[in-house]
Amino acid sequence: MRLYKWIWALLLTVGLGAGAHAADKAADAAHAASGAAHVEEGVPIAAPILCGWFKGAGGMEFHSAGAAGQALAAGKHLVFAITNSMVAMAVVALGLILFAQLATRNLQMVPRGLQNFAEWIIEFLTDFLGGILGPKLARQTFWYFATVFLFILSANWFGLLPGVGTVGWGSAGAHGFHVSEPVLRGANADLNMTFALAVGFFVMWIIWSVRANGVGGFLSHIFVYHGDATGAMRGLLFLIFFLVGFLEVISIMIRPISLTFRLFGNVYAGESLLETMLHLGGNLGFLAALPFYGLELMVGAIQALVFTLLTAVFTALMCKHDDGHGEEHGEGAHH
Repeated sequence: MRLYKWIWALLLTVGLGAGAHAADKAADAAHAASGAAHVEEGVPIAAPILCGWFKGAGGMEFHSAGAAGQALAAGKHLVFAITNSMVAMAVVALGLILFAQLATRNLQMVPRGLQNFAEWIIEFLTDFLGGILGPKLARQTFWYFATVFLFILSANWFGLLPGVGTVGWGSAGAHGFHVSEPVLRGANADLNMTFALAVGFFVMWIIWSVRANGVGGFLSHIFVYHGDATGAMRGLLFLIFFLVGFLEVISIMIRPISLTFRLFGNVYAGESLLETMLHLGGNLGFLAALPFYGLELMVGAIQALVFTLLTAVFTALMCKHDDGHGEEHGEGAHH
C-alpha cells in the first residue's frame, strides 16, 4: 500500500472538515454576539482547568456541546475557525500517519510487533472489502476504505480518552467548574466532520462510477432498462425504468445525509449518555459511567464498520460487474 494515498485521504478529510465548519462561522459569530448581552457581572473569566481522570469527576460540571465544535481560534486573518473537534481530528490523523511510518520502518519477512499488528489489520480489511467489492475493485479502492475505517475507529475511541471534552475553558457554576469550551472534542461528535466524511465518499463514488462505466454507462445504469423483454413490454419497462431513475437520483443525493447523521447521531448520543451517567452518579459518577465506556468502545468500532460497509456496498452496486455488463460499460469505456 502506498503511504501517499493514506496521507492524501487523511488530508482530504481534514480539509473537508475545515471547509464544512467555515459555513458555520458567521452563524457562530452572530450567536456569540447575542449571547454576550446576557453575560452577568461577577461571573469568573473563562480559565483552563483539568477536570479529573474520568469525565466530570472531581466535582466539575461537564456539559455536552452542540452539533458543531467550539472555535479555539478565529479572526479575520483566518480563512476558517479552528475548532476543538478539528484539533482532535488532526491529532488522530497524525497518530495514524505515525503508526504507519513506525509499522513499515523496518519490514521483515516474519513480521513482529507493530508490523505484525498492521498486517493483521490490512489482512482483515482486505478480506472484508474483497467479499463486498470483489478482488479487482477492492484493490483499486482499498486505500480509501481502509483509511476511512481506521480514521473513524480511531476518532471514536480517541473521543473516549480521559481529558477529551473535560480539559478546557469555562467558569464557576452552581455545581462546580463548568467546562464550556474544551480543548479537544470527539471529532465524530461534530456534525461538520461526519458531513465531510460523507461528502468525501460521494465525490469518490462519482469518480469511481464514471471510471468503471463511463459517463453514458453511469447514466444508463440509473435510467435505462437492460433486461431481455421484447415488444410492447420492453417499451413499457423502458418508460418505467426511466421514471424510476429519478427516484434513484433522489436516493443517491440522500445517501450523504443519511451517512452524516447515522455516524454523528450514534457518537453524539454516546457522548450524551456518558454525561448523563456522570451526573446521575454524583461524586461516584465515573463508576456509574464506567460500564458505558465499554459499550461506547463497541459502538465506536461498530459505527466505523457500518460506515465502511455501507459505502462499500454503494460502490459495489454501481461499479462491480459480475457479468458481461462490466465488459460492455466498464472495460469498453477505457478503449
